[in-house]
Amino acid sequence: MKKIFTQLITIILILLSYNAFSIPKLNSYPSAIATIFIDFDGHYVQSTVWNNGNPINCAASGLTDAQIIEAFNRSAEDFRPFNVNLTTDSTVFLATPLNRRIRIIVTATSSWAIAGIGGVAYIGTFSWGDDTPAFVFSDRHGYSPKKVGETISHETGHTLGLAHQSKYGGDCYTPIEQYNSGFGTGETAWSPIMGNSLSRNFSNWNNGPTPYGCTDVQDNLTIITTQNGFGYRTDDYPETLNTNTYSLQGTVFNVDGVISTNIDKDAFKFTLNANSNFNLTAVPFNVSANWIGANLDTRIELYNSSFGLIRDYNPLSSLSVSIDTVLNAGTYYIKIYGTGNSNIGAYGSLGSYTITGSFSGLPIHDVRLSGNVDKGKHNLNWKIIADEPIKTIEVQTSNDGTNFTRLEDVAANASKFSYLPYKNSTVFYRLKVTSVLDQTVFSNTLALKAEGTDQRLFRVSTLVTNEITINADLNYQYRICDMNGATINKGTGLKGTNRVNASNLSRGMYIIQFFNDIQNQTERIIRQ
Repeated sequence: MKKIFTQLITIILILLSYNAFSIPKLNSYPSAIATIFIDFDGHYVQSTVWNNGNPINCAASGLTDAQIIEAFNRSAEDFRPFNVNLTTDSTVFLATPLNRRIRIIVTATSSWAIAGIGGVAYIGTFSWGDDTPAFVFSDRHGYSPKKVGETISHETGHTLGLAHQSKYGGDCYTPIEQYNSGFGTGETAWSPIMGNSLSRNFSNWNNGPTPYGCTDVQDNLTIITTQNGFGYRTDDYPETLNTNTYSLQGTVFNVDGVISTNIDKDAFKFTLNANSNFNLTAVPFNVSANWIGANLDTRIELYNSSFGLIRDYNPLSSLSVSIDTVLNAGTYYIKIYGTGNSNIGAYGSLGSYTITGSFSGLPIHDVRLSGNVDKGKHNLNWKIIADEPIKTIEVQTSNDGTNFTRLEDVAANASKFSYLPYKNSTVFYRLKVTSVLDQTVFSNTLALKAEGTDQRLFRVSTLVTNEITINADLNYQYRICDMNGATINKGTGLKGTNRVNASNLSRGMYIIQFFNDIQNQTERIIRQ
């Protein structure tokens, strides 16, 4: 009997040991001075402040390794700006001083706690120094790694001194939501970590009201970094633009960084030896599609070698930034930092990011546009210098020199284009040229002023490729005929700019007739 009992004990110890070692060993910032231990494998709790002093034999979380890793990564990103390490390794936890550590037990044992809550913690226990734990109930979250990860951060926030954050309507004393569920939909939908972030893409620390009144504003970041024995992590990339700015090497690069404070900006430098396509994408840390799990809404500024701002990239409907442009040879700088959007400001927009990018020489070296005005008609001429054949040329116009729209597609070997303007005012022109390698270059901008008053109601481009562009002062009907008078196409058009498909026309000359109750007009067009 004794032998059987001894063997049974041995088997149990082996199983317990296997379970303990099967939990992935994860660390978010191993060199940090403080530790948050996420305990997924069960724990026996004997505490005077929990369960009326009765022991709690907490079962394991019931999550798979993949779910544990996802939940851990979600919470680790919430604490990325700080000098604190999230870990699943108990030895790391036990090696940290008592007043700089906390244990968060993720367990399926929840029957002892108040019904309907997903986790519990006492405010300020992180610095109590007696290892009083907090709890996250995985069973009450349906073992969802998103909900478990969000709740880990929420309950840990309580241990660091934070109360809930609420949402108020017109009544400043009674919250309409004790747990602020945030604002917005889609990728940038936001809520505060200390509210209810279980169903939002994007959550972070907030400077907002508590349940104690809309004027009782809680500054999460200041409380976390001043009351718990740790502050922000060390800045990884300085903001200064100079010879010491971190240089992006090679024609393809990949860099990881962290925005650790809401005044932190990370600067990078790169040099182009020739005119080049430049592509860059900055993506916040995430665990799923649409940047779910992100804390950082990215923003990028592009500077020239004289530190002059070229462009500010800040898409309001996306947490990521994409740059696709053409740059001349020279040295350039970028700054990346956290920003806000229509749902929330920049206060808590902190966390990690990855920059990936590339630059390459251009097969199109130059596109030079010139032109003149002759009897009211605008005549455009251009010269293209390229190593590869041209695939398409698009003539674009603008009324203000900034916002351009397509006017006409011309043949890839064309070098001129004539156009009678629709309006008697200055018209801005440029070319959009694309090579067979799908590299796109824009020409210089040309401004030409219309002369005199055109009495015709209909103006049509003379040389066409796939479309006929018609500018009309009134609604009209049209008929296209060949040079023998046979009708090929007919239809109607409205006042303004219209386009008629000409791709089915053979090359050659055609007659287009316009007519309405006021005027009949005939023009010649050449299909190139």
